[in-house]
Amino acid sequence: MEAGGGFRDERVPQWGAQETRELIAARGELEREAAASTGRSAKTLWEAVADALRARGYRRTADQCKCKWKNLVNRYKGKETSDPENGRHCPFFEELHAVFTERARNMQRQLLQSESGASVKKKLKRPSGDRSPGESDDEEDDAEATEDEKPIRTKKWKAGGDKGQQSQRTNSRAVSSSIHDLLQEFLVQQQHMDMQWHETMERRAQERLVFEQEWRQSMRRLEQERLVLEHEWIQREEQRRMREEARAQKRDSLMTALLNKLLHEDL
Repeated sequence: MEAGGGFRDERVPQWGAQETRELIAARGELEREAAASTGRSAKTLWEAVADALRARGYRRTADQCKCKWKNLVNRYKGKETSDPENGRHCPFFEELHAVFTERARNMQRQLLQSESGASVKKKLKRPSGDRSPGESDDEEDDAEATEDEKPIRTKKWKAGGDKGQQSQRTNSRAVSSSIHDLLQEFLVQQQHMDMQWHETMERRAQERLVFEQEWRQSMRRLEQERLVLEHEWIQREEQRRMREEARAQKRDSLMTALLNKLLHEDL
């Protein structure tokens, strides 16, 4: 209800498993696009994710996508406890692991590209004595200037070039150090999560082994009880058969005696 008092009651529907996988896939695709082009804001990113989900048949807002992604990342980092009933530490661990692994590879690739680009620029920048006539406008101006003006202009150009190279090297080192720190932190977190995952799997395996042993022991006890009951039943059946045979023999003997008596009386 939005008209009148301005009150709006809108409940956000729960995320399904397939819808969550589509969210992770859309975010992964945009991660790859963002690695190729920079300058996209966070708001534009989540709007793009919402548009991608809308194209796949799911109506979600950018804020809903962002909130769901934060919850998934928190569970991926192990901030939530695992469910003791079903034993799942993170339901979408494999999908999220693929996205973050690809992000680390893209960051490492950008680091290598930035370092290689800085080295190429250093090689391309040659001193003024190696440049050919007519290669730039600065050399044409130097050719037209007087002999007194050439040393002054050359010193200024060299000083400006040195300052530009120094600032460029400083920026390159700062970017490389920042990316290296991010990669190092991500790898440490990844190793920590892998260790936790392996420990959880080993604990689950031990619990499953203990459960299987207890189950086998209980099955052996039930089998022994079944054999005992079957043996007792066979004994009871044998005794009943022997009683039936004794009664039948007694009945036959009585019938034989009765018939003999009747035959003697007739004679």
